[in-house]
Amino acid sequence: NPFSDVSTDDWAYQAVSDLSDQGVVEGYPDGTFKGERNITRYELAQIIARLMAKEDQLNAEQRATLDKLAGEYADELANLGVRVANLEKKVGNISWSGNGYMKFAQGYKTYETGTGKDAVTHYTGKADDKYVGRIRINVKGQVNDSTYVNGLLRSDMNFKDSETSDTYMQRLYVRHAFGDKVEATLGKYDQFFGQTGVFFDSEIKGAEVAFHANDAANLAVGYGRFEDWNGDYADNITDKHEYAYAQFSGEAGRFAYDVDYVNGTSSNKVNIWGAGLTAGLGGGFDVFGDYYKNTDAKGDPDLWTAGLGYGKQDNAKVGSFRVAASYVDAERNAFLGAYTYDASPLDALLNKDVKEVKFWRAEGDVTLAKNVRLHGEYSFDVKTKGTDTDYDDVASVSLNYVF
Repeated sequence: NPFSDVSTDDWAYQAVSDLSDQGVVEGYPDGTFKGERNITRYELAQIIARLMAKEDQLNAEQRATLDKLAGEYADELANLGVRVANLEKKVGNISWSGNGYMKFAQGYKTYETGTGKDAVTHYTGKADDKYVGRIRINVKGQVNDSTYVNGLLRSDMNFKDSETSDTYMQRLYVRHAFGDKVEATLGKYDQFFGQTGVFFDSEIKGAEVAFHANDAANLAVGYGRFEDWNGDYADNITDKHEYAYAQFSGEAGRFAYDVDYVNGTSSNKVNIWGAGLTAGLGGGFDVFGDYYKNTDAKGDPDLWTAGLGYGKQDNAKVGSFRVAASYVDAERNAFLGAYTYDASPLDALLNKDVKEVKFWRAEGDVTLAKNVRLHGEYSFDVKTKGTDTDYDDVASVSLNYVF
């Protein structure tokens, strides 16, 4: 019965009262939640609907409470005729989301010499077209007020060379909050170093503890195996190896920054320091860049990028866009793969006779419809240092969807 009373002792009433004390409840019916009398389930559903309309303004703990309230009052919310997109993705304390793309991208053609353990893949430097698709389904289960489990199921399909698909669990981890300043993560979780994704944008199998002082100062320390790092990009480095890492990051006004450190064992020549910065210039312009140096490798090789961007693409705003241009310079043993780029001459470093690669990048994003984004990249003027110096320009274009 939507008009039955919810007493002041009910958990849902108490939850809304607590949210009101935190200043996030707009209230019923005059914008103020009194918190001192019984109200009906219908009235409480109105308050919940208003909270759901501004869910992006809530912190993690407040969103977890709202998820529980939405599950409990799903029928009343539906009867109100309020269609809240996230409501239909939530069942009790479980929420769903996803994304996908259809992509044309160019890499470099390959050929192999040798067999078995002696097989070696060579990159020719000639552009090779790929037509691929991907879908990812994310599920988050709120265990209690402090703990949730997250899983990301991924399926990839190659439309050009094979009819088969590759489906696997890309992420699976548990995260526990100790108050509102400290949280610990265990499992296979996502990690991003830098401002551009040129150094690392993938998953880590391991554990991390994060300390959140405020938006401008956050520290994360962890240990684990870096997924998608490829030892073929470097010398004296193996794929299946664990690393310790630390990241200090934050945002303040027009600035976003991070300082990163990754360290391997004495047998794995990885002792990488780096930093990234994005700075708004006003008028919609910004500059960005990353720099990393491996002091354990011979010659202290480095990797850096710097660029200029304009605009801000938003999946919810049709017509919003962003364009950017940047320059990338990567030396062998400073870069190990797992980058963000869809079309990248960085793969030239997979050839052991290539000691350095330099190139220009242009990229753009535009929202074609709500939650539909067109993305394009073009990498050009590719120059390498070594015996193999002839590498084509490469490009990509993709339609990206979120739901």
